[in-house]
Amino acid sequence: MQGLGRMGNAFSVSTNTYHLFSLDEALDGIAAAGFKNVELTAVKGWTEHVSAAMSDADVADVIKKCKARGLVPLALSGHCNLMDEARLVDFLANIELAARCGCKYIVTSTGEAHFGHNENSPEDVLIANIKKVLGKCETLGVVMVLETHGEFGTGESLAKITREINSPYLGVNYDTANVVFYGKKFPDEEIASCIDQVKYIHLKDKAGEMGEWNFPAVGKGTLKLDKVLKQLAEAGNTSPISLEVEFTPAGPANLTEVNKAVKDSFDYLKRLGVV
Repeated sequence: MQGLGRMGNAFSVSTNTYHLFSLDEALDGIAAAGFKNVELTAVKGWTEHVSAAMSDADVADVIKKCKARGLVPLALSGHCNLMDEARLVDFLANIELAARCGCKYIVTSTGEAHFGHNENSPEDVLIANIKKVLGKCETLGVVMVLETHGEFGTGESLAKITREINSPYLGVNYDTANVVFYGKKFPDEEIASCIDQVKYIHLKDKAGEMGEWNFPAVGKGTLKLDKVLKQLAEAGNTSPISLEVEFTPAGPANLTEVNKAVKDSFDYLKRLGVV
């Protein structure tokens, strides 16, 4: 494994790694592993560590919890189905939540991220709906990043959308494992096609067959993530990098296993010399 040296990117962990565990447990594990930043998750019906329905006092408490552990909230995972105009109300609320939590980025897929329906729709509908919410992003200073997922499983396909809209408040969230699972491409070979549009990264590893749900600790899979990081460094791309572990369909055995996966991921980055 080649040492890369320090990068200008901020490294964090998505609390979706702690799906089915509490926010406190997630923050404890992320901080204990050595990370200084966090991506909060507000995906309705999936992982709701934070929610747009929270009062100002509740949000202040979340910020306090992060600060107490030395964590800075960099982004909000606020996935909504952007193909469905009725879901735009929820997404607008999540943009506001991101700003309330002090996050500079909001992550979303184009379709439903975790429920497997309504993922296909004409590009013109998607573009029109994105434009309807970008004004809120601009007003609040929150950058919207579209995750490689489902129909738009490659960075290249999303870059086509972001280039057409051409807004400083819109970019690609390059999920290194989703590119394999959904896009049938390898990230170290594919990211060059969209690196100018990448404004956020989900650094996620992949094991098993291409279409197998198996996302272990970063550094424990088969992806050439060091090459992805090298390409980002060479391109001068200092976008935030958020780690995510989604295990297998069986899920982790317990909290100890999740914490170990997060610590193993940090240790991998440390061996690369990037943290």
